[in-house]
Amino acid sequence: MSWTGKRVLITGAGGFIGSHLTERLVREGATVTAFIRYNSRGREGWLSDSPPEIRQDLNVIAGDLKDGDAVRRAIRKQDVVFHLGALIAIPYSYVQPHDYVQTNIVGTANVLDACRDSEVSRLVHTSTSEVYGTARYVPIDENHPLQGQSPYSASKIGADKLVEAYHRSFDLPAVTVRPFNTYGPRQSARAVIPTVISQALVKDHVRLGSLSPTRDLTYVSDTVAGFLALASCDAAIGRTVNLGVGKEISIGDLAALILSLIDHPVALLTDDVRVRPAKSEVERLLSNNHLATELTGWSPQVSLKEGLARTVEWIKQHPEEYRVDQYSI
Repeated sequence: MSWTGKRVLITGAGGFIGSHLTERLVREGATVTAFIRYNSRGREGWLSDSPPEIRQDLNVIAGDLKDGDAVRRAIRKQDVVFHLGALIAIPYSYVQPHDYVQTNIVGTANVLDACRDSEVSRLVHTSTSEVYGTARYVPIDENHPLQGQSPYSASKIGADKLVEAYHRSFDLPAVTVRPFNTYGPRQSARAVIPTVISQALVKDHVRLGSLSPTRDLTYVSDTVAGFLALASCDAAIGRTVNLGVGKEISIGDLAALILSLIDHPVALLTDDVRVRPAKSEVERLLSNNHLATELTGWSPQVSLKEGLARTVEWIKQHPEEYRVDQYSI
């Protein structure tokens, strides 16, 4: 698909993945509207720091996914909608589970209704590998059972099933993209990689939760490429598609790899506050990405070592974004 002149709306556009996707689509020539959550400071998330050539071609709308009228106005006359807006922090979902239901499920319902009313040509909905819970078999393909092991993952399962229902019931042209553990520049300290890097750069120890779980880590530019490939693929309509590398690494080994890149020996400490409840911890994630490759030819291009090196350099240049003495949930 040529994106030149396409009218595209992105929810969650100011976030980690959303900002990278937004900038990529502007560079591809799309007419992009960024839907971000209103705040009194007038900040537009990471888009506030986008280059001037991106900013001048970007339309920003502040609103809330829970406000159906605001969502409907934003989506009116759009061709393609990328729905990335969500509450995503797993630890915070233990604290405010009802907020996750309202934003991730009700908010998604508002997006679906607006897309249906506006007859968009494609909705790309963002899921998460967390919906699989601890792997019952590996590699995890799209037929793996869904397991709500945290309020966050349960809310995303609900959102995913709503998208499936709207496709089946109303023929909404939607595809659900299921990324596995995206990382890279701009990711917050709620995620493990920035947590390790930001602490290791300035302290003599790194505090983490459990070190044994494994994750399948995908660099953000590869995730963005997958979003665009699936948005352009008619055969993906009505499907759920994994975006992962197909390799797993334990949190402990990941931390050791990061420390080797930083070349700063520090102690790894388990902090009980950071450990998930036993039945909520996802012990193993390893993707089967064959469907994405079969449908679109997509494959990850950035190795873990290269992606981590890029992320380390970015965090070195933006230390003000990380509060290393505080556990961010």
